[in-house]
Amino acid sequence: MTDTSVTYCYAHPTRETSLRCKRCERPMCASCAVRTPTGYVCKDCVRAQQKTFDTAMWFDYLIGFGVTFILSLIASSLIGVIGSFLGFYMIFLAVAVGGGAGAFIADVALRAVSKRRSKALFTSCAVGVVVGAIPVMVALFFVGNIMPVISIGVYIVIVTPIVYSRLSGIQLTR
Repeated sequence: MTDTSVTYCYAHPTRETSLRCKRCERPMCASCAVRTPTGYVCKDCVRAQQKTFDTAMWFDYLIGFGVTFILSLIASSLIGVIGSFLGFYMIFLAVAVGGGAGAFIADVALRAVSKRRSKALFTSCAVGVVVGAIPVMVALFFVGNIMPVISIGVYIVIVTPIVYSRLSGIQLTR
């Protein structure tokens, strides 16, 4: 026999539905359903599943930001000092060095946080890279060296996405 009783969505009590979450069996409407490769799941079950991948502790955000801030401050200082001598050609050197610097900063930060993960941790580390380069840019701007400021800007544009993608595990190539 078929069940003819009317069920209502757990989040929207006025919406009739016949759809159920495949994990918790709660009735849900189409706007509350999240499609997965194996069926529909409610938004609460999706959130609970995502929390299992967030392993970062509260202090990891501070450690990640601090490590990336200090390393970015050092790298941008070196680019600024060398850029004062090379002039326009420093932009090309910043492009060449940016990829390696980003990979190094990300690897050190990943070790510092014991390979724990969280989307907010990745963002915190990327912000640390940008904030670490700003004092050097401001100092060089007030001194009047504009080419090193531009090369540090190039450094920021290259290093920040590299740090974020390496920490988050995004792979562009196999």
